[in-house]
Amino acid sequence: MTTSHTIAVLGLGRMGGAIATRLVAQDWDVVGWTRSGRTSGTVKTTGDPNEAVAQADLVLLTLFDGPACEQVLDDVRGSLRTDSIVLNTSTIAPAEASRLARKLGPSYVHAPLLGSVPSAAAGALQILAAADQETLDRVRPVLETLGTVRRVDDASTAAALKLIANNSLAGAVLALRDSLRQADALALPRTQTLDVLELGQLGGLVTRKRHFLLDEPTAATAEFTIGALAKDMALLAAASNTPLRSATGLADNPTALEADIAVAATVPAVEEAVLEPLRAYIRGHATGDSTHFRNAFLPTAHIEGIRDGEFVSWRLDEYCTLFQGQPAPDKPTRTRCIDAIDVHETVATATMTLSHGADTFTDIFLLVRAADGWRIANKAYHRHS
Repeated sequence: MTTSHTIAVLGLGRMGGAIATRLVAQDWDVVGWTRSGRTSGTVKTTGDPNEAVAQADLVLLTLFDGPACEQVLDDVRGSLRTDSIVLNTSTIAPAEASRLARKLGPSYVHAPLLGSVPSAAAGALQILAAADQETLDRVRPVLETLGTVRRVDDASTAAALKLIANNSLAGAVLALRDSLRQADALALPRTQTLDVLELGQLGGLVTRKRHFLLDEPTAATAEFTIGALAKDMALLAAASNTPLRSATGLADNPTALEADIAVAATVPAVEEAVLEPLRAYIRGHATGDSTHFRNAFLPTAHIEGIRDGEFVSWRLDEYCTLFQGQPAPDKPTRTRCIDAIDVHETVATATMTLSHGADTFTDIFLLVRAADGWRIANKAYHRHS
């Protein structure tokens, strides 16, 4: 776009509002519309998306998900000018991006964004743009107003790369959560912990999100919400057909979905009640006293795995007969550690490593919150000799 053109920005949420404001500040003619009715004092708005689209050479989408993009585009399809370009910056599934590209043809540019609200406001986004060369050249001045353009082969690839980028962000948030939980367990001051974490691999995230990590939510509004990132991770898991821990690990507290992603890193460790049956199980191995196992497991529990090359499935009573009420002779050298636990309201899964002499066991537990508290419903194990 080498001359003055009108840009219709459809979607004025956190990111859309920042993009529209940036474009106006750089002297682009912008008219905005949003489904929520939210308006920005710096951007002209209309209550009818067709009105915005009818006067625009470029229609820029900043919507929450694929269904929203398809619905809005279907609604305004009749108002699109023959020479208009649709520039979609929304984070959607690869299949959804391909479908829109097929539907709109060469007038469609799929351009997901790397970066959040501050980057948009500063024109410092990284933009993954998929379009034919002629169309990309037409929209490049607008894109370069927002950040740095990286051309990608096709819409599906651009959408997939954006999800992969957000997966790394989710992983960083969960890694930061683990670090803060361990620091809390060691009674380290939060400020001092963050000072040190800023020096390491998570430093950039800690610096940008420090006010949230210090429980100062009034210091700034959310830039990228937990709910939005969890949505992106669910899209990635579905598209790749590969399990993804971060798809569920982010949203431990459903009431915080509108909070900034940094708040997910401040969720405390699991409550002691969930850990108690696992600790009772550890005490059973340490002492050889089967009473601890009966306290840890539900009476209906089974303990299953491969023993001497054969699959075994013990009922709890059978399992308890393996213990004679005395610690193992090499007790001082044996170790047991809870590796991970994921809680989902009334159920949980946990992994434990037991080092028993020449053997190491990986135990996988399914726990449920019964009427009398948390108990182990079943255990499966693998023995490493």
